[in-house]
Amino acid sequence: MRVVRRWLGERLPVTGRQFRELTNEPVPYHLKRWWFALGGTPAYLFIVQIFTGILLAFYYEASPSTAYESVEFITREVSFGWYIRSVHKWAATLMIVTVILHQIRVFFTGAYRKPREINWLVGMCLLFCTLLTGFTGYSLVYEQLSFWGATVGANITDTVPVIGGFLKRMMLGGDSYNQATLSRFFILHAAILPVLIVFLIALHITIIRLQGVTEFRFKDEEEGTPKTFNFFPDHLYTELIIGLVLMVLLSTLATILPATLGPPADPLQTPEVIKPEWFFYVAFRWLKLFAGTAAVLSMGFIVFVMFAWPFIDGWIRKHTRFQEASVWVGLVGALTIIAMTVWEAMVRH
Repeated sequence: MRVVRRWLGERLPVTGRQFRELTNEPVPYHLKRWWFALGGTPAYLFIVQIFTGILLAFYYEASPSTAYESVEFITREVSFGWYIRSVHKWAATLMIVTVILHQIRVFFTGAYRKPREINWLVGMCLLFCTLLTGFTGYSLVYEQLSFWGATVGANITDTVPVIGGFLKRMMLGGDSYNQATLSRFFILHAAILPVLIVFLIALHITIIRLQGVTEFRFKDEEEGTPKTFNFFPDHLYTELIIGLVLMVLLSTLATILPATLGPPADPLQTPEVIKPEWFFYVAFRWLKLFAGTAAVLSMGFIVFVMFAWPFIDGWIRKHTRFQEASVWVGLVGALTIIAMTVWEAMVRH
């Protein structure tokens, strides 16, 4: 071991003390509370997604004639294939949940305000990339509901003024679902969106490093409570504990509630009820409540407001006396999303 340490020391001249000083960047004390440390959780789940996705890609065939059979082979024939597929599915679900929860925490604590508006925009891009990754992954199974969900999604896209037709053809590789559609979904799901997410995560972390983490003080904190604590090992332990809990949770969910397979896609038989994955329930319900183009335009306006909220909130705080209007807007928005999601979930499958 002495020889190894000497060999490494000659090539990496960093002492243990220097390493501790390098990694011990002060972290705001409020990150002792685990719900404020949710930012790293989606990143951990994303790594799980990458690893399990690579294993699944060894067997998956992105073609309408072979996709369903390859997923069935993974689920029933490949050693632990059912487990890998189930972990992949549940990691995707939890990643979407934790990204949403992280955005909610940032929203309700006002951590998007000046000078952090750009990082809010990056976070929103991450949220929508995560949702699109979930949508494309759901479509790859090529079962009845995923096929018709993708078809309905493409038809909805077609109603977007000016660019809708172009977006639909880009999505499907033609005017309707065809032989090229699944391969496009696979490239989006396995290559383009993951690379984009990696880039956005790197940008997100870079901006945090430049600006620092938003600091909060709480009424229950005693006098003399330090404002910061060391990243290594204190905060690292928190992240490791969260990661270990997630590993146990993913394995438990994958074992008790494994990923299933519905009937294979049948382009000639439309299901009585078409349902997307749960994270699109609210959008699906919204589209049912309003007419086609009006629903799409109103949804587009809501998305625009979500992206632009730091600037809208800044204008409200500057020109009105409603300094915490964002709290009430957030409560109304969150309750509406929950209500519409539950409403759509209760519709007969």
